[in-house]
Amino acid sequence: MARKKGEPVCCFDCIPCSEGMVSNETGLFAIHICMQFASILHILTNATTNHLNTFNNYSCLLDSMECTSCLEDFWSNSKHDHCEPKSMEFLSYTEPLGISLTTASLFGALLCTIVLGIFTYHRTTPVVRANNSELSFLILLSLKLCFLCSLLFIGHPRLSTCQLRHAAFGISFVLCVSCILVKTMVVLAVFKASKPGGGGILKWFGVMQQRGTVLFLTLIQAAICTTWLVSSSPTPRKNTQYHNDKIIVECEVGSKIGFGLLLSYIGLLAILSFLLAFLARNLPDNFNEAKFITFSMLVFCAVWIAFIPAYINSPGKYADAVEVFAILASSFGLLLALFGPKCYIIILKPEKNTKQALMGRGTPRS
Repeated sequence: MARKKGEPVCCFDCIPCSEGMVSNETGLFAIHICMQFASILHILTNATTNHLNTFNNYSCLLDSMECTSCLEDFWSNSKHDHCEPKSMEFLSYTEPLGISLTTASLFGALLCTIVLGIFTYHRTTPVVRANNSELSFLILLSLKLCFLCSLLFIGHPRLSTCQLRHAAFGISFVLCVSCILVKTMVVLAVFKASKPGGGGILKWFGVMQQRGTVLFLTLIQAAICTTWLVSSSPTPRKNTQYHNDKIIVECEVGSKIGFGLLLSYIGLLAILSFLLAFLARNLPDNFNEAKFITFSMLVFCAVWIAFIPAYINSPGKYADAVEVFAILASSFGLLLALFGPKCYIIILKPEKNTKQALMGRGTPRS
């Protein structure tokens, strides 16, 4: 009830409560007083019938004297007569965006399984054996983990998922990129060993050395994640900064330094792999694995460079969607660039899947 300026105390306007406030109590007593006062005023001042009708119109209004604010997790309904719980917003499995990302994630994991099956079935063929089959299997397994870890970013954020999502994402990608880095180093070592006097270099890139390097590089990321989770773990929080009428449930990263170190370490390994593969891009065609690695790392770095500003400027659930998209895009890029040409030869061009064809194609280029 808003009093009219310059009018008697019982003259008022009925205005709706503001957003987040409600009026659920009637003002019948105040209206009754106003009606009595209006009748007396009509008798004393010989007011017109229209003036009395103006007061009579208030008899149908059931508004309280003041509005009441809703509690923090509640908001007023459309009629502003009672408070309702605020809606929770997060990247859900049931909305179109969540369904699309979930489908893409499961499809990528299935594609990794299919490629892994193809490589396992043809593990004795030259194409699989010539490109370090053990590291190829590790890359496929880590890519499958990358696809599946994106599912942790979808659904209602909880303490367990907030803590696990970035740790799983960081370790999976480091395992993948470290395998690619070691594979690039092996490609360079094999080419150096083919030259006169370079035979001794291969002893530094044996099977145990490759496994040890991959394990060491992955353990560094695991140590970063463990320190981050112990010191300042990511936790779910209710964010009301973006919208007053809804609660955005999101995972707060906790230590931004820990999150930055996790991404920086992945980026460091990716850039190092790209540089080594770029240097080896002009090796003879029978060592053209470096070309595929160069292209895959180029796609990987481009996706994650574009991710950072998009992630910072995306509010709420869209920040999670951007991160999931970056994970899926980079994973698909690595899978198709590294294993697409090999699967093409194995399935569609089996006549090229021979030692003679591999050793005889192309000549060295300057």
